[in-house]
Amino acid sequence: MPHLPSHARVVIIGGGISGCSVAYHLAKLGWQDIVLLERKQLTSGTTWHAAGLVGQLRASQNMTRLAKYSADLYTRLEAETGLATGFRQCGSITAALTSERKEEILRQASLARAFGVEVNELSPAEVKVLYPHLNTDGVTAGVHLPLDGQADPANIALALAKGARSRGARIVEQVKVTRVTQANGRVTGVDWVSGAEQGHIAADLVVNCGGMWGRDLAAENGVTLPLHACEHFYIVTEAIPGLGQMPVLRVPDECAYYKEDAGKILLGAFEPKAKPWGMDGIPETFCFDQLPEDFDHFQPILEMGVNRMPMLAEAGIHTFFNGPESFTPDDRYYLGEAPELGGYWVAAGYNSIGIASSGGAGMALAQWMHDGEAPFDLWEVDIRRAQPFQRNRRYLKERVSETLGLLYADHFPYRQMATSRGIRRTPLHEHLKARGAVFGEVAGWERANWFARDGQEREYRYSWQRQNWFDNQRAEHMALREGVGLLDMSSFGKIRVDGADALALLQRLCANEINVDAGRLVYTQMLNARGGIESDLTVTRLAETSFLLVVPGATLQRDLAWLRRHAGEARVTIIDMTAAEAVLPVMGPLSRALLSRVSPHDFSNDGHPFGTVREIEIGMGLARAHRVTYVGELGWELYVSADQAVHVFETLVEAGADMGLRLCGLHAMDSCRIEKAYRHFGHDITDEDHVLEAGLGFAVKTGKGDFMGREAVLRKREAGLTRRLMQFRLTDPEPLLYHNEPILRDGQIVGQLSSGNYGHALGGAIGLGYVPCRTPGEAPEEMLASIYRIEVAGQSFAAEASLAPMYDPTLSRIRA
Repeated sequence: MPHLPSHARVVIIGGGISGCSVAYHLAKLGWQDIVLLERKQLTSGTTWHAAGLVGQLRASQNMTRLAKYSADLYTRLEAETGLATGFRQCGSITAALTSERKEEILRQASLARAFGVEVNELSPAEVKVLYPHLNTDGVTAGVHLPLDGQADPANIALALAKGARSRGARIVEQVKVTRVTQANGRVTGVDWVSGAEQGHIAADLVVNCGGMWGRDLAAENGVTLPLHACEHFYIVTEAIPGLGQMPVLRVPDECAYYKEDAGKILLGAFEPKAKPWGMDGIPETFCFDQLPEDFDHFQPILEMGVNRMPMLAEAGIHTFFNGPESFTPDDRYYLGEAPELGGYWVAAGYNSIGIASSGGAGMALAQWMHDGEAPFDLWEVDIRRAQPFQRNRRYLKERVSETLGLLYADHFPYRQMATSRGIRRTPLHEHLKARGAVFGEVAGWERANWFARDGQEREYRYSWQRQNWFDNQRAEHMALREGVGLLDMSSFGKIRVDGADALALLQRLCANEINVDAGRLVYTQMLNARGGIESDLTVTRLAETSFLLVVPGATLQRDLAWLRRHAGEARVTIIDMTAAEAVLPVMGPLSRALLSRVSPHDFSNDGHPFGTVREIEIGMGLARAHRVTYVGELGWELYVSADQAVHVFETLVEAGADMGLRLCGLHAMDSCRIEKAYRHFGHDITDEDHVLEAGLGFAVKTGKGDFMGREAVLRKREAGLTRRLMQFRLTDPEPLLYHNEPILRDGQIVGQLSSGNYGHALGGAIGLGYVPCRTPGEAPEEMLASIYRIEVAGQSFAAEASLAPMYDPTLSRIRA
């Protein structure tokens, strides 16, 4: 029988590289009473058969920060623990075979420069010099990252385990956790079994690092952990005489990667349509197991590989390998405390980048657990982005057949998932579809992104250049600017907070003044102790003890968790009302005239001022009209009970026919909001961005009394800002901005854009991004006196910079 303690501060479930990294980093922070339980043996499951590629560049600054940390950690581990990790920085090359892929990798190179990752752009001839075995026919460009590398995944995990043990952590194999116990909304420990023995460990915290077993274990506690195993294939050749050490090579247009290992070549695949595995559960005996070969499935990749790497034609195949790995609905892993259960933490679902990610992810999670808040913005991988419906196994099986292939697909802007669609639809879905809507998906919601003209194909044609809907977006954008547009934003998260302590709770969590008259709407942020932005929302006071919070659809679970975590014993009820009401924004200079046709109420500035909310009659129904805007024009958001939404929609469409009313999509809303420099949560504002540096000090009322983040606001005001969020417009109307393009100030890269879109009214691409101050509190006029340029795929373009919105800086249009 294993000698297990009766109590632990934390129990970590799973002995792959993720669990070992969490144990190592918690132990390094000085934690005692750490127990890691592994159902079979360390590294069994997925870690042992991973390819071990360690790339440093990721799609965002903080994911790159974590990957760079992993690489740095793996170089140190061997000296610290005495176990060889096999890590060597052999570099990596990505070769493009199309003009679109060339644009993508050159944009990635720009990104690397902004993030401080060493990078070289390569011509096809230079690719050949660095990788002489490659057939460069059709190669359009390459990018070389000299500090990327490869490693032995199992040995890294064992080194992490040894490092954790040396600091007092208990790591026990052959012990399966059968259940996480809970009481009063928190974990209380784990039940375990080992052979014929069983027992319980009481624990303050539990970390699910269970990989492909993690989903079903989480589901037993009502925790959403959406992941599913897929089959992942690679071959290893016989030894090839004279094959020296080579960089890792990726040829994403052929779905392939190549790794030299001990004089052999490993060729792995991320094929376009993957094979999900384990639909009927994972066998109890599964350990260092392989899945059945499927040569027919792999053959197309191998045929392209033999053409691309002619030496493969002569080399025998030593190993044909097929093993399972976990994939998630959006190709990003899960980290953090589950919103459903206090003390239940997660680090799982690594989508084939577990070796490169686990060092940094383990560090970040340990620091998060230690401090009670994330060390920096981790929203991309935050478990709170998962939607409860996503634990559905049929949904996951379909979706992961696509997400594996998307790792090497073109990462086009606005790319939409093709599988597992149509799960969450607004009451207006079929009506929008009938009128030409082309839908995108966020948090499972189908949302009209743009509207096709009669006879125009209703699908995306992806490109890094102007996509096939660019002119549609312009028409919708200008309708909002010059006429009147109608949107469907029913996917907004809607939270009711009611009760005797509702005002007190919201006053403590929100930075703006919430003690307003009933019928008033307040734009505000919820801050953390650092002054960072945890939530961006509007709060409407419906009655003395009733409030409606409206948040982005993607952050609903996060915001609910934040409210519930801080409510404590307060006398409040917090209810998700999202599906109960549709939201129809009516926006543009003619919005008042349109609403006056369908409602007897007074929509003048005196009758319905900006920032007020009231019930109106509309058609033969009722709605709550919020005078607020996210497009920067006169307008109202109409909140309508779901059962009346279609009637209100039809009433508006009929009444607006001779006024040029246009149905508008999310792309037009986004291009309008960026012209107005409205912030987008998750891009322009995160929990790492100070509310004052984000330019949102107008929504902070320090005089109202104490609230979370108040001290950080006062300190920042005293010390001066260290950076500012600025708006940029390219003076050349041709280039397009998406986000992450480097910002150059007087010729030096100082940051990157947090978001970008095309400003159809301003006549050029618009971006938002943070620029560091040269000295704390540098004057705005000094910052604006600099020369700014934005780098796009290796070329820099002149940009106008502004701290005030370039569109309607005086708010005259909103208050018209």
